[in-house]
Amino acid sequence: MRLARARTTDGVVAGEYDDGTVMANDTSYPLDAADVELLAPCEPSAFFCVGRNFAATIDQMGYDKPDRPDFFIKPPVSRHPPERPIEYPEFTDELTYAGELAAVIDEPCTNLAPEDVPDAVRGYTVLNDLDALDQDGRTARKAFDGSAPLGPWIETDVDPSGIEMETVIDDEVRQEATTEQMLFSPNEVVSFLSERFTFAPGDVIAFGSPANPGLIEPGDEIAITYEGVGTLRNTVAE
Repeated sequence: MRLARARTTDGVVAGEYDDGTVMANDTSYPLDAADVELLAPCEPSAFFCVGRNFAATIDQMGYDKPDRPDFFIKPPVSRHPPERPIEYPEFTDELTYAGELAAVIDEPCTNLAPEDVPDAVRGYTVLNDLDALDQDGRTARKAFDGSAPLGPWIETDVDPSGIEMETVIDDEVRQEATTEQMLFSPNEVVSFLSERFTFAPGDVIAFGSPANPGLIEPGDEIAITYEGVGTLRNTVAE
């Protein structure tokens, strides 16, 4: 099942996505209607993001290999919907993309064992971890308004192991990988973070970027696909 949210003339609705339509409260909302906008599929209290989780990325960036998940947090204002253009921040000249798989928490939880994680996860979606690379410190680089495009929906019926992905910028493939290449599996990451945080429904845990995160420019079209989950699409506003 694909769970989606949309802004409509009836307000913001949440329901099942199917064939270009969100069904909510026994009403069908076609996404090609002028008065319907697809939104990010959840409202997290925080984005818990893991870095350095693909060996190829570590080698490319010259990082040390972590012995446990290396994480940072983006605030709720980082959330950005699919399809809506990304505003290029005025404070940076080096904005980068990173196509990541993300889990969405279904219920309040903490101190999860890895084997208990699937029961606590609502499903999986796609996140673009935008990074103002020329800023000082990870928080300044990654935690700003609109720095976490998310969507297009939550896929509830997918195994996060062995998912193939690609990031395409203006029809050029920039990233190709599989989640089998992660150093720490999704279940391991969620379990590790749950030892430190109590998660709320809708919280997002992102599992890191494969190799070749790179610069984007105004006018670029970005499409990040995780097989069996969906494709997150945004352009960069000019």
